[in-house]
Amino acid sequence: MTPEFTPFHRGGSGPPLVLIHGFTDTWRTWELVIPHLERNFDVLAITMPGHAGGPPIPGEVTTESLPDGIALAMDEAGFAQAHLAGNSLGGFVALTLASRGRARSVTGLAPAGGWSAEFQEQFALDYFITQQEMVRKAAPFADQIAATPEGRRQATRFIVEDDSLITPAMVVHQLVGAANCAAALPMVAAARREGFTLDAARIGCPVRFVWGKADKLLRWPDTSVRFREEWFPRAEFVELEGVGHCPQLEVPAEVGELIEGTARLGFSYG
Repeated sequence: MTPEFTPFHRGGSGPPLVLIHGFTDTWRTWELVIPHLERNFDVLAITMPGHAGGPPIPGEVTTESLPDGIALAMDEAGFAQAHLAGNSLGGFVALTLASRGRARSVTGLAPAGGWSAEFQEQFALDYFITQQEMVRKAAPFADQIAATPEGRRQATRFIVEDDSLITPAMVVHQLVGAANCAAALPMVAAARREGFTLDAARIGCPVRFVWGKADKLLRWPDTSVRFREEWFPRAEFVELEGVGHCPQLEVPAEVGELIEGTARLGFSYG
């Protein structure tokens, strides 16, 4: 099968809600939870710049390139502000946008950037370099990998504990998309050069963190130390038992309810 990569999905009606995927992924990581959210929101699920289907990143890649790209997409959609939900790197992008005044609320699903300096130096960025090497080798065989339960399990073992909701087509899309993320290595280089910084004092909207306790990629609670101790000591942290790095692919109904609940802290449906 040949996957199709598109820059965004938009549907539903109500207050604006922007969904932001993780590193090397696409907007389709949200496809299981989108139907739930579209009942109450005008949902814009965006593929970030430099990712498969997303716009190219103009000029040098920096740590501001991705939030700049999402801000532009929000402008084009007519969203001065929106409720934001992001997974992994997308969660950090959502928080960065909140610091710019673009968020009504933020739900971060295992967001990147809250780890200690030691974790970043010893594990985080090196993992993504290794991951790119692996997916580029695997992508030509994506159909064969996705065709068997064991292949799907191996392809998703770092992002979910339970892969029962992930279809073969989703596995192919993820593998091929990750292999075609043009900005992957330049973004790792930018993160090494600039680090992850956040002006959390400028964030005035409700913020909720959601973390799978079985996350193999960004381990709970080790990789949330700056969120919990420095940037958001009063925020709510929801722990999901037995869930991995991408809760939207394992417990989409619960994720939809959590995003909606965070949004309700920021506005009334009246």
